[in-house]
Amino acid sequence: MKILVAPLDWGLGHATRTIPVIRNFLRQGATVDLAVSGREAALYQSEFPELEQINISGYNIRYPERGFEMPFWLFKNYRHIRRVIRAEHQIAENLKRERGYDILFSDNRFGFWAAGAKNIYMTHQLRIAFPQAFSAFEKIGVEWHQSQMKKFDEIWVPDYAEFPGLAGKLSHVEYADENFAKKIRYIGPQSRFSKENADKFTSENAQKKFRFLALLSGPEPMRTAFENALLRAFSKIAGQHAIIRGLPGEKNLPQTSSHITLFNHLETADFANAVKNAKWVISRPGYSTVMDMVNLSAKCIFVPTPGQTEQVYLGNSLQQAGFAKLLTQHEISAVSLLNTARKLETRKK
Repeated sequence: MKILVAPLDWGLGHATRTIPVIRNFLRQGATVDLAVSGREAALYQSEFPELEQINISGYNIRYPERGFEMPFWLFKNYRHIRRVIRAEHQIAENLKRERGYDILFSDNRFGFWAAGAKNIYMTHQLRIAFPQAFSAFEKIGVEWHQSQMKKFDEIWVPDYAEFPGLAGKLSHVEYADENFAKKIRYIGPQSRFSKENADKFTSENAQKKFRFLALLSGPEPMRTAFENALLRAFSKIAGQHAIIRGLPGEKNLPQTSSHITLFNHLETADFANAVKNAKWVISRPGYSTVMDMVNLSAKCIFVPTPGQTEQVYLGNSLQQAGFAKLLTQHEISAVSLLNTARKLETRKK
């Protein structure tokens, strides 16, 4: 059985959550190739150096500098996104014809399907979150996404079938079309850090190496803006801190304070050890990160990407569930981080 895996290139989360899926395909004896663009290549090279990588066109997304511009940015870039979808579909058809793949596995790439193959699509967003002012249009978003997913044979949702799971209303939708609803398969949260292996990392009661550990992710310029805000705050907080910059393949590191350790990227075991050795973790509430942090039992402060309504929804719902605390990016400071961290100590278990 030959399988081609193609994750979306909007940050590394889509690629990281395919890692346990790829491992499972390999355990079943399948031949797996990877269709990559951008920094996914370096990430996969560290995890699966033996697998062939095929470079394909990416979406090359760069978020607006101000979060409130996101709806206008989406409208402005709609034609570009449609062109990439058409291009990736043609690439998928060509690769299926030339290499004879049995399964095409797409993580949120709408166009990555081909006639004659079994086409699997993975997403946690059956419902696309809209800004509060436009929430009445979410039904239209559900219908549009359904129209895109109809091209696939199976829809895999990395969450629990029982509401609310981890993603709440994003991953749980009732469809009037029974035939389409039968395509939906809840496969449980997917993390490269399996709970079975979590015990081998530093125990919860061990002395913590880092007071704060920040995990950066997502497209520019928001990734850099997040990093700069954290560096300013950490410079004023006593103790050792670390930032994993989310830049696999990058060689250079910027100068910073002696009590702040920077990593461009850490491989799976080292990443997990860093998280388990941190008292508090600061990150975006991207869904892949949420799944990882749940498995690693991290105490999280989530900072949604400005204007990214999915992360705002996930951050709020996880805070209400007592799993994490929430800050906006403009609130980041030494005082706010310390106050929020203290509140984490009394969170619900």
